[in-house]
Amino acid sequence: MADEDKEAGNRSLMRRFLRGLGLFVSLSLIIAAIYLYDPLPDNPPAEALAFGAASYDAEIIRDSWGVPHIFGARDADVSFGLAYAHAEDDYETIQEVLAATRGVLARYRGPDAAADYIVEFFDIWDTLDARYETDVPTHVKDIANAYAAGLNLYASENPDKTWQGLAPFKGEDVLAGFMFKTPFFYGLDQTLQGLFAPGRNQEIALAPNGETSAFLLQERTGAELGSNAIAIAARRSTDDTTRLLINSHQPMTGPVAWYEAHLSSREGLNITGGLFPGVPLILHGFNDDLGWANTVNKMDLADVYVLTRNPDNPMQYRLDGEWVDFEVKEVTLNIKLFGSFVYPATRKLLKSRHGPVIESDGKTYALRYAGMGEVRQLEQYYRLNRSENMTQFMDAMAMNALPSINYVFADKTGNVAFIHNGQYPDRIDGWDWEKDLPGDRSELIWQGYRPFVDVPKLINPVSGMVFNANNTPFSATDGPDNLKAEQFPAHLGLSTSQTNRSMRLIDLTDGTTAVSRERLLEIKFDDDYSRTSKIARLAQKIGAIDFANDPVLADAAQLIAAWDLSADAENRNAALPILTLSYHDKFSPDDDSDAALTEALQVTVSFLKEHHGRLDPEWGEVNRLVRGTVSLPVDGGPDTLRAIYAAGDNSGGIAASTHGDTWIGLVEWRPDGRQVADVIHQFGSATLDQQSPHYADQVPLFVEKRWRRALTTREAVLADAKRQYRPGK
Repeated sequence: MADEDKEAGNRSLMRRFLRGLGLFVSLSLIIAAIYLYDPLPDNPPAEALAFGAASYDAEIIRDSWGVPHIFGARDADVSFGLAYAHAEDDYETIQEVLAATRGVLARYRGPDAAADYIVEFFDIWDTLDARYETDVPTHVKDIANAYAAGLNLYASENPDKTWQGLAPFKGEDVLAGFMFKTPFFYGLDQTLQGLFAPGRNQEIALAPNGETSAFLLQERTGAELGSNAIAIAARRSTDDTTRLLINSHQPMTGPVAWYEAHLSSREGLNITGGLFPGVPLILHGFNDDLGWANTVNKMDLADVYVLTRNPDNPMQYRLDGEWVDFEVKEVTLNIKLFGSFVYPATRKLLKSRHGPVIESDGKTYALRYAGMGEVRQLEQYYRLNRSENMTQFMDAMAMNALPSINYVFADKTGNVAFIHNGQYPDRIDGWDWEKDLPGDRSELIWQGYRPFVDVPKLINPVSGMVFNANNTPFSATDGPDNLKAEQFPAHLGLSTSQTNRSMRLIDLTDGTTAVSRERLLEIKFDDDYSRTSKIARLAQKIGAIDFANDPVLADAAQLIAAWDLSADAENRNAALPILTLSYHDKFSPDDDSDAALTEALQVTVSFLKEHHGRLDPEWGEVNRLVRGTVSLPVDGGPDTLRAIYAAGDNSGGIAASTHGDTWIGLVEWRPDGRQVADVIHQFGSATLDQQSPHYADQVPLFVEKRWRRALTTREAVLADAKRQYRPGK
């Protein structure tokens, strides 16, 4: 009995323990739920959101392609109307952009929204708060506030589409968006990724007297998702017409996909072109007098400093022989778990005199980069939009508020120009600025940028032609007067590389032969690889590999060896080499060994056999432009002048286009003074509405290389108008 009583007592004790444990767990969960439960506030009522709209009056006219033409008395009215029109077509993306800019995207999207950390890392909002009143002119604030008012009006009319707690939108959101995005166009994201990479090897720059040791630095390489731009002066054309080709390569969807609009005010604004969600003006395009095309440039505009921390006080670093305190900022990133439950992740951000600090793999780095602390980007774009001649355009460029991006310019008087634009750090000579810098020397902490007069530029060259395809600035014309490396200090970090597209531009021009409209279009839509390109070299190498023991790979290698380097949609030899070398470029870009190339070939052979039953399907069976239920074959490929990239999963046996040729413009100023412009968008004006007739209506034109005539006068717009309305009226 004693044993039975003892066992009963143990069971009773266990029950009490489990009840207690259950109560503890329940209380813990309740406390955690209370701690983590953080519902978003409601948006303001509709009448409050719409209140600001009364200050603006814009007319939106949609043409037969659904493209919005915005008219207003003031530039601010036009900005207001643009926001409303763009929200009609892409409100979800605009909201995503603004949430990312505010550093609250993780509150809606969960832990994958890394943008919130970057916003804090860049110190965007503290910088904007400190400089908004003093450094942003009133007329720039006016268009930013007008844009916000247009979004707020749309939100008031569409509460079910508006993210909870995100409205009201404000003008500062627009300015912060430029601060957040512009540094990434020269590759700052790659610098950040490299700093966070585990096992990052360093190569520290040698001082002029050689006092610092060096180690191996691993570089990141990969496909160049770039852009094309060509300007031809009237004197170089066959018909005395100045022409500008605007051909930026962007993602086809998402926060940096092109949206087309025409903006016209009685204050003098009349411009057509492309812009991104959340932007109140044209980023590249043309007005009555001039136009410009942008391409990404890859200069060295960011510097990494290796810091030495105080072993007795890790909140200090060494500078000029002394221990200096870090600036410390504690931030909380609210990360959505599910529903209204949020995890508040608290982080300490450190800042040195160099810039923001990154702690990675046991080391401490500081980053100093072009665009840091800059708030004037929208002002410069506004001045570019309003420019009426080359002098005004160059004066606007001399603001030097945009961290990077090449400009290819043309105007109605026949001027053409190439500007390798950038905020070039005012670095001291004698150091290799492409390597990590020692962080204990204050003379290496550059202050400000080189003046615009020092920026590489080529104006009205002898041949009358300028171009860029993300290549070196030392190859910007087909004539004899290209810029030369020795004209510029090494610490500007100018690239010397060529792309296949720039090689083909060189192949296809000679510096003297007059260029007709038809010839310019042949060049633009060229889909060949240069025989001096990397892809041609690697294709030749694959063709020479001995696959005697594998008949399938031997046949594949023979097909590649016989390839004529064309990416025409009907080419039966193109799919195998292009897919093989795309795979190689993605997974082993630095390894050109037979083994790496063979692996890429094997993967591609399996893919083509599985999905197409042969090694030589027509390239257009694989290379497709897909939009909803529309799927059409398309010429071109990675890094061809007819640029088509597929960064998806190739599901269903096709490489659906995701990047490359998107919105394209061909602008002409003819001898009789007329301006004529043709444009095309890869999809259509209805970005998200699959039920709209304009969701995919331009796809057939795009794949067939046909154009729409741009409507730039009110009379032309009214003649083609399908819908006219005044938001809020």
